[in-house]
Amino acid sequence: MKKRWISALLCAVMVGTMIMGCGSKESGNKAAETGGGGTKGEIYMFISQPEYADAINKLIEEYKTVAPDVTINYETTQNDYPTLLKAKLNSGEIPDIFSSTSGKEIEVYKEYSLDLSDQPLMGTMLPSIADTMRDAEGKGVYGFAIKGNYFGLVYNKDLFKQAGIEKAPETVSELEAAVQKLKDAGITPFTSGFAEWWVFKHVFQHYVAAATNDYQGFVKNMEEGKDSLNNHPVLKDNFFNFVDLVKGNGDTKPLEADLSAEESAFAAGKAAIIVGQGAWVEGDLKKINPDINIGFTGYPVDDDAAHCQVITGSDQAMRVNKDSKNKQAVLDFVNWWYTSDYGKAWFTDVAGVVPPIKTEGKSQYAIIEQGNASVEEKGSAPLGVIYSTDSFHTAFGEAMQAYVEGSVSREDTIKKIETKWMEIDGMSK
Repeated sequence: MKKRWISALLCAVMVGTMIMGCGSKESGNKAAETGGGGTKGEIYMFISQPEYADAINKLIEEYKTVAPDVTINYETTQNDYPTLLKAKLNSGEIPDIFSSTSGKEIEVYKEYSLDLSDQPLMGTMLPSIADTMRDAEGKGVYGFAIKGNYFGLVYNKDLFKQAGIEKAPETVSELEAAVQKLKDAGITPFTSGFAEWWVFKHVFQHYVAAATNDYQGFVKNMEEGKDSLNNHPVLKDNFFNFVDLVKGNGDTKPLEADLSAEESAFAAGKAAIIVGQGAWVEGDLKKINPDINIGFTGYPVDDDAAHCQVITGSDQAMRVNKDSKNKQAVLDFVNWWYTSDYGKAWFTDVAGVVPPIKTEGKSQYAIIEQGNASVEEKGSAPLGVIYSTDSFHTAFGEAMQAYVEGSVSREDTIKKIETKWMEIDGMSK
């Protein structure tokens, strides 16, 4: 399993007024508006999503010119983040800034989180993002987002063209035909990322969206044992068939293919489709291969092309520790992030993500632009991952990994998933 640690210890440096008057003047002005630049302290930020480590380090480096007396210790990991976070919370080592899934998990960590609804950042946060950060009663705003997001099928346009695939598949039959054409052209169709538990939840939500018109109601029924995956052919058959298709036409050792391996294979042209990913991978892919020709579409989940929709929204929440000893320094930083010119431009220009804030800026990233076009044409499927906790999603991913391994049957995997849904999230109410 993949573990990636990055720690950035940023020491305070004095910045002369002449320098502040040049390149960072606007950042400094905005910091003054939100209180930045006048505070001192040390911030411990422990979050998931290491794919944004370079971008966040650049953000922190820029903030150093605004608040030279603030030290930010940044640490990130991916695969085992929920377990490590809970260990820190249980030991009383609560980070000043930490992350979780948005939606249902807002309530899980609410007791540790500051309500941000009276902060300057609310002036730029998109209402749709704020809605995913509210508690179970729809009150408060207990997080902010590094990004909006796009989830969907990411593919290599050049490899598709080489295989004679004229358009991205929208139905299961078209996907199967495309896979055969890729194989006939000597191209590996998929790289899976099946070593990552969260890849499965990203894919599964597309199938649930096609199986029901009430995603949240479906999840509630699963938690209470009132529904079954077996009642929905798109889930019982199509989702598992897709996992089988990827396993049979992808990585030699799919359970050893983590995010890094998946990105490397796709960027190098060794696979035509990267599974379980979205807008967040484009920056890494471009670093490996600046010339890669990326295509983006929804998952072909059944034989109705209208169900082949991308998903957009914010699935991750950044939380501020309500009992932080350096609360003002933390608030100054996060408000600067959302309100300064640099901070607002950071989302598109540095991180290359779907901005979670109001902006007129146009993205240079293919996934974001194609995602925008797809939503305009076909609408967006619901961001279903936010209706369940990461504790459940981890168990779900582990059950699917056992299925991919071949040690558990499809029927027993379904039973395991349904049992965990009731045990983990059903009892959390």
